[in-house]
Amino acid sequence: CRGVEMGDHLTIARYIMLRVTEQHNCVCSFSPKPMEGDWNGAGCHTNFSVKSMREDGGYDAILKVCEAFGKVAAEHIAEYGEGNEKRLTGKHETCAITDFKFGVANQVWRGQSWCIHPDPARH
Repeated sequence: CRGVEMGDHLTIARYIMLRVTEQHNCVCSFSPKPMEGDWNGAGCHTNFSVKSMREDGGYDAILKVCEAFGKVAAEHIAEYGEGNEKRLTGKHETCAITDFKFGVANQVWRGQSWCIHPDPARH
């Protein structure tokens, strides 16, 4: 499964990063906001699609997934690890951790949880 393989790659990459920084007397953090302050932190942005999203009528498939995910977004956020509440404040181009918003990308899209590429919406 390609998704499992990508997870394996991420795990190995993190392991290597920890070992390399350890050898150079440095500290590596995977925290979504490793330093306190008035900034947005560092998220892990991911792009995904399935075949139905890339076919004719794909925008409807995208909306269906977005609407379904919105109903369980809090459950997923709970599994994403510690510290996300420090990053997802609703400020600095992020959506609040308690909200789930989606929409088509434009100049003001950065406050959304999920951003939909403009191409499917145009077709």
